[in-house]
Amino acid sequence: MYSHISVLVPEVIELLSPGPGKRYLDGTLGGGGHSERILINSSPDGQVLGLDRDDEALGAARERLRRFDKRLIARQASFAEAFDILGEIGWQHVDGAILDLGISSHQIDSLERGFSFRSDAALDMRMDRRQSIDAREIVNSYAAEDLARIFREYGEEPAARRIASQIVKLRKETPFRETIALAKAIEKIVGRHGRRHPATQIFQALRMEVNDELGALQEGLVGLTNRLEPGARIAVIAFHSLEDRIVKNFFRDRSREFLDRPEWPEPRPNPDFSLRLVTPKAIEPDAVEQRSNPRSRSARLRVAERIG
Repeated sequence: MYSHISVLVPEVIELLSPGPGKRYLDGTLGGGGHSERILINSSPDGQVLGLDRDDEALGAARERLRRFDKRLIARQASFAEAFDILGEIGWQHVDGAILDLGISSHQIDSLERGFSFRSDAALDMRMDRRQSIDAREIVNSYAAEDLARIFREYGEEPAARRIASQIVKLRKETPFRETIALAKAIEKIVGRHGRRHPATQIFQALRMEVNDELGALQEGLVGLTNRLEPGARIAVIAFHSLEDRIVKNFFRDRSREFLDRPEWPEPRPNPDFSLRLVTPKAIEPDAVEQRSNPRSRSARLRVAERIG
């Protein structure tokens, strides 16, 4: 059974303000929590295009939202493809968009998917199981310097170089195929200090590399911004500091009407000026939501509006 609790739903709905006759994009359909509220609030004829890489998530959302019939169009795809998919279905623009980034509760809890090392499973971590590259291929084929870069940049792991070097040595004797074997190897390399398992950041980094999460985010933000109607808003929920930084910088850079540099005699128009910041600071879940859903604690919501 698919289970995932969408976060910051009331805040997203208030800021997107869905209404009848409008079209919305949910780039991370997941369990359908955000889309359900958008479809309810845009009754009787508002529509949602829902995208998700995960076939299990897509199936669960279709079932949950079946009562909305043709008002929901669901596709298995990354939101990085949203610009093209919107064109394919004849939607030149949308009246709002929501991205709920990161890994879902269901993916974490589905131990056979290899996102977690709480139980032994194949090193997989693919959100879209149609793609060929998985975590096992990365761990067993990437050069030490590439693994170190991934662990350092995506996992913010201080011992990235040492872990990468040892993984390359160990895999020559026995390639890594399961989650537990890799987690134990990492623990042996760096030791265990405190409550957090030393493999936690490495598994996060591998997941982000397998699914090109930061690259998809950057591409998706550009494509979606170009598909927003003037006055339409895009809401993005990030759970990781790297993702949140990308969103924050993208919204900031596109909300500046003029650019200025010390060597310029005067400010110049910003060619990317296309947004207005709606949330100067990120919105966090309140205490009630954090208590009822502890996984919401790291969520950060940012919203921007397309200018005319």
